[in-house]
Amino acid sequence: MLDKYHDKSNLSVTEEPSPPGYWGNRDEGYKLHGLVRNDLYAFVWDEDQSTLEFGVGDVLEEKYDCEHQERVTLELRGNPQWNGDDSRVELVYDEAADTLRVKHPVRIRPEQVQKQRLDAFTHTLDTENTTHTAAIDVGANNTLAIVTSTDDTAVYHARPECERFQELSGLIGERQSDLRDNQYTSKRIQRVYDERGDKRDHSRNAAVTHAADWLLERNVDTVYVGDLTDVLDAHWSATVNEKTHNFWSHRQLVERLGLTLGDVGITVEQGNEADSSSQCPECGSNTVTRNSDTFRCHKCELDAHSDVAGAWNLLQSEVGPMARPAALSAERGRDAPCDGAYWEWNGHDWTPGSFGEQSRPTDQTSISKPASSQPG
Repeated sequence: MLDKYHDKSNLSVTEEPSPPGYWGNRDEGYKLHGLVRNDLYAFVWDEDQSTLEFGVGDVLEEKYDCEHQERVTLELRGNPQWNGDDSRVELVYDEAADTLRVKHPVRIRPEQVQKQRLDAFTHTLDTENTTHTAAIDVGANNTLAIVTSTDDTAVYHARPECERFQELSGLIGERQSDLRDNQYTSKRIQRVYDERGDKRDHSRNAAVTHAADWLLERNVDTVYVGDLTDVLDAHWSATVNEKTHNFWSHRQLVERLGLTLGDVGITVEQGNEADSSSQCPECGSNTVTRNSDTFRCHKCELDAHSDVAGAWNLLQSEVGPMARPAALSAERGRDAPCDGAYWEWNGHDWTPGSFGEQSRPTDQTSISKPASSQPG
């Protein structure tokens, strides 16, 4: 590369090449990194056993008494997510998990990008036929609550995953109490932190992907998501505080919605969510009670699921009045269609479910508070 750079007749390299910057060492708390040039490694993908092979160079061959051009072989778990021209492989050692992470970026030709993205979905957007709009209420009790302009609804409830998150938080607290004085963490604790975050992120990202396919099936091309900038104030309940500041991330979810829905051609816009949770979507009255998943209007006696009502309000503010959505209430069996208006996470997939007991107020959340101070 340097030879080409200094060769005035060769214009293929115009910036002076240099090795990667120094990351620091293990004693300073830096993770151990390694880079393998794109022409010095090879993946062997197999159903039963995949491997990564790469050369180590003359210096390491001499240091570790390797044979000439001997290659290092690592057994791999996982499958390639994208197909394309290899870039440099990055190896990162996760000390807490005692595992080597392999990051394998690839360069994809522009004409192949959209096809590879769409291959992950069952349905596609049909712009030649009538397209529709939808609104999404993003929250902590329910990851996503969706209402479409064709009166369909979907709710992805997060309570079971939140309970798992809290159990792991309790385990972290127990292990921290066993630490010596002036010690604040350990590899065991860091592994629990990583597990807690990975499980939370996996369920949320899977919900967004599932919702994208659900919206494509209904030919939705525009989605409105509420701006909840003011919702992250301190709350009256320790449980609500933990949900809003640790378990739930509005910004992260909205960014994921923008990326995933954008990949399949659905436009995501921020909508005005003012009064969406404290106003009746049927008659516009502010004389309402909103408690956990229940919503009750004292003027027109509308009973609804609180997050569905919020999404309904948001959609009406953007596109105008619309018919009452299907499966409006979480507690009435006759409102729950059998094709899955409510979705629950089983640790691997989002499957059709019903709210039942888990959607009703508990002792901790049964005190009525102003709707603007409670996350969805």
